[in-house]
Amino acid sequence: MKGMKKEMEKEMYNTVKPQCFCDTESARMLEFDKIIERLEGEACTQSAKDRIRRLGPSLSESGVKAAIRETSEARMMMERCGNPPITALEGMKDYLIKGKGQDLSLPYYEENLDGLDGVREELNGKIRNGKVDDYATKTLKSLREGIDRTKERMHEKADGILRANKECMSDSFTTLRNGHICVPVKKEYKFRISGSVIDKSATGNTLFIEPAAVARLYGELQELMIDEENEERRILYTLTGLLADNADIIRQNSRTIEKLDFIFAKGKLSLSYDGTEPEINTERYIRLVNGRHPLMEKSVNVPLNFEMGNGINGVVITGPNTGGKTVAIKTAALSCLMAQCGLHVAGEKAQVCMNNLILCDIGDGQNLSENLSTFSAHITNVLDILRKADRESLVVMDELGSGTDPTEGMGIAIAILKELKRSGALYLVTTHYPEVKTYAEKEEGVVNARMTFDKESLKPLYQLVIGEAGESCALYIAKKLGMPEAMLKEAELASYGTVSGTPASASDSGTKTSSAGGAFCNAQRGTWEGGAGRDGNLMEKVKNAPIKKQNASRSGVFLADKFKRGDSVMVFPDRKIGIVCETINEKGVLRVQMPDKKIYINHKRVRLHVAAQELYPEDYDFSIIFDTVENRKKRHQMERKYVEDVIVSGE
Repeated sequence: MKGMKKEMEKEMYNTVKPQCFCDTESARMLEFDKIIERLEGEACTQSAKDRIRRLGPSLSESGVKAAIRETSEARMMMERCGNPPITALEGMKDYLIKGKGQDLSLPYYEENLDGLDGVREELNGKIRNGKVDDYATKTLKSLREGIDRTKERMHEKADGILRANKECMSDSFTTLRNGHICVPVKKEYKFRISGSVIDKSATGNTLFIEPAAVARLYGELQELMIDEENEERRILYTLTGLLADNADIIRQNSRTIEKLDFIFAKGKLSLSYDGTEPEINTERYIRLVNGRHPLMEKSVNVPLNFEMGNGINGVVITGPNTGGKTVAIKTAALSCLMAQCGLHVAGEKAQVCMNNLILCDIGDGQNLSENLSTFSAHITNVLDILRKADRESLVVMDELGSGTDPTEGMGIAIAILKELKRSGALYLVTTHYPEVKTYAEKEEGVVNARMTFDKESLKPLYQLVIGEAGESCALYIAKKLGMPEAMLKEAELASYGTVSGTPASASDSGTKTSSAGGAFCNAQRGTWEGGAGRDGNLMEKVKNAPIKKQNASRSGVFLADKFKRGDSVMVFPDRKIGIVCETINEKGVLRVQMPDKKIYINHKRVRLHVAAQELYPEDYDFSIIFDTVENRKKRHQMERKYVEDVIVSGE
C-alpha cells in the first residue's frame, strides 16, 4: 500500500475528467435520472449530493475501472463492517482502520484524515449545543452567575412593590414589557408608584410601570450582559484563530469525508439492487449474464442474457408488443451507461465496452399517439443520432420506423439500419417489420433476436433469444386483452386477406378496390393504365373473378410455386392490386408490378386475386406488360440477329 495516500490525494483533487456524451434526453429515456435520484438519496453530505447530480460517463478507461473498484470495495466494507459513520470524524477513522485488515485499498483513505485531537478537545470544552459553554472561562462563568442573581433581585423587588400596593394594581402578577419588568397599575394610581411608564393596555385603564428600584437593577444587568458578550467574542475569536491555523487540514478532512460519502453512496446503491462489478473492455464487446433492470424488483424481473460485438455490431429485436423488447434494450444500454459512470450493474455478470457516445431514441410504445408530430420528432432525433454516431458509439432505437405508413416506415427502418452499419457503431433496435427481419437475416454483422411468447397461455415470457426473428403476436395479445371476435376477424382480414383460412374478396372489407385492379401495361406505351389493352374482356375478367385460395407450402406445394408470373395479386395492408413480374426467391420475396412502380415484397403480404391462366393465353408475351417498348424492340432485334452495341436497359 506504499504511495496509496499520495495516489488518493491526487485522484481526490483531480475534479476534471473526460466525459462520454449522453445528453439529458437520452439519459431520461434510459431512466438514468431515476438512478441518480436513488444514488443521491444514499449520500449524507451536500457536496456528495452535488457531485452525484453532475455524475456522467467517463472516457478514461483507467478512471472508469478505478471508480468501479471503489464501488466494489465500499460494498464489501459495508457487508463486513456495516454502514460507515460518515458524519463523525473520529468514528469514520475507526471504521476505516477496522477495514484495513481486509486486503482492501479503500480503508487507506484513513491516512488522509487528521483527527486534530487538540482542536477537537478545545472545541468540545468551550462549545456545547451550539453555544459558548458556561465553563469556557472562569470570567464567563462569573458574569453569567451575576446576570442570574441580578435578574432574580429584579423580580423580588417588583413582587414586593406589587404586594405592598395591591389596591393600586389591576392584576396580581408582574409582566415583562419591552425587556423591562413592570407592575400593572390602575390609571388613577399612577402617581402612587415611583417609576417609568413602559406601556399601557389597549383601553388605557392600566399602565405598565417599571419601578425605580427595578430600573436601577436593570442598568446593572445591561452592564453585566455587555461584559458577557465581550467575553464570548474573545473566546470565539481564540477558537477561530485555532481553526484558521489548521484550515488546510480541515479542508482536506472535509474533502476526504465527502469523497468517501460519494463512494459509499455507490456501494449502498449496489446493495439496494444486488449489483455486480462489470468488466470494462475497449474491444467493442458487450455481454450480460442474467442482467436485470435496476429499477425493477428482482423477484419479478426476468433475467436478460445478451451479447453483441465480435463482428456483430447490430441486433434487431422483434416480438410481441408487451413482450419486453423496450425493457431489454433499456437494460442493455443503461448497464453500459451505469458502468461507464463507475456504478455496478444489476445482474450476475457483465462485460461492457467503452463508448464515446450513448445515443437513444426510445418512446413509450404502449401510450404514444402515433401522429405526424410524433413521427416528425422521432425522425428529427434519429437524424441527429445518425449525424453523431461513429464506430465508438452505442445507439439504441425503439420501434424503428414506426409512426407512419407501414410500407414507407419499413423502408425508412432499413435505410436507418444501413446508415448505422456504415457508421460502425454498436446498435440495438426493436421493430415489427418482417422486411427488417429479412434484412437482418442476410446482412453481415447484423443479427435477429426475439422476445419469447407462449402461444398456449397467450403470455409473453420476457426472454431474449439472439439469432432468431420473432413475431408481433398482436392478434394473440388483442384476444387476450378482450378484443371481440368480430373485431379480431376484421383485423385478420385487413392484415392477411383471410379469416381462419377463408380467402377474402375485394368486397369483404367494405372498401372499394383500386380501379387499377386487373389492369396492365399498355402494349404500345409500356406504362401502366386502367384499360384492357389488347384484350377488351380482360379488365372484366379481373374485376369479376373471385380471389383464389393460395396453395400453402405445408400442403406439399413448394414456396416457389405459390405465385406465377402474370398472377393478379392483392398487396396488404393497403389492399392494392398488382401483377407478379418475378416469382418468389429463396428469401420468400417476390416482385410485383404496381400502378406506378415495381416493388419487392414478402410473400406473406400478398394474396392471389386472379390466376394468370385466367387472364392470359398460354403463350402470352409478358414483356408487353412488364417491359418498355424500347426494350422490347431491342429484344426482337437481338432475337433475329446479332446487333452490336445494343443494350437492354434494366429497371
